[in-house]
Amino acid sequence: MIVYLDTETTGLSAANGDTIVEVAIVDHLGRTLIDTLVDPQRPIPPIVSRINGINDSMVRGQPTLHQLLPDIRAAIRGKELVIYNATFDTSFFPNRLRDASNVSCAMREFAARRGGRPTKLADAAAHVGHRWTGQAHRALADALACRSVWNWLGRRR
Repeated sequence: MIVYLDTETTGLSAANGDTIVEVAIVDHLGRTLIDTLVDPQRPIPPIVSRINGINDSMVRGQPTLHQLLPDIRAAIRGKELVIYNATFDTSFFPNRLRDASNVSCAMREFAARRGGRPTKLADAAAHVGHRWTGQAHRALADALACRSVWNWLGRRR
C-alpha cells in the first residue's frame, strides 16, 4: 500500500532548528490518515505564516512532533511512502521516516519523466490536472496533490 505525506515547517532547514507546524498523511485512495497542526515550540516567522497561513496562535496547545511520532510511524509502517521533495520533508523527522518500507520522491520522478529539473508541487499538480480541494501550502491539500502527481506518473510507467 502507498501513503502520501506532506509537512509545513517554520523554515527551510531542520539543521538550523526549523521544525514542523503541520503534517498530513493520506492513503492510496486519498483518505486522511493524519491531518494535524503541530506545536513547533518556537515562533513561526511572519514570512512563513504569509505562505501557509499558519500562525503561532493556531499551533499553541497542539501536539508536538514528539507526541505525534507514534501515530506517524504507525501510519507509514511497512508501506511505500511518497513525498513531494522527500529529501526536504524527511530531514525534519528524527528517524527519517525509516518505518516505511520505502520512501519515494514524487518531485524527482516527475522531473525525470519531464526531462528537466525539479518543479514546484503546484506546477506539477497543474500539469497533471489536479483539482485542489484545499489551500496549497497546507499539508493535507499538498499531500493530495502529491498523490495526483504520483498517480499520473504511475499511469505513464
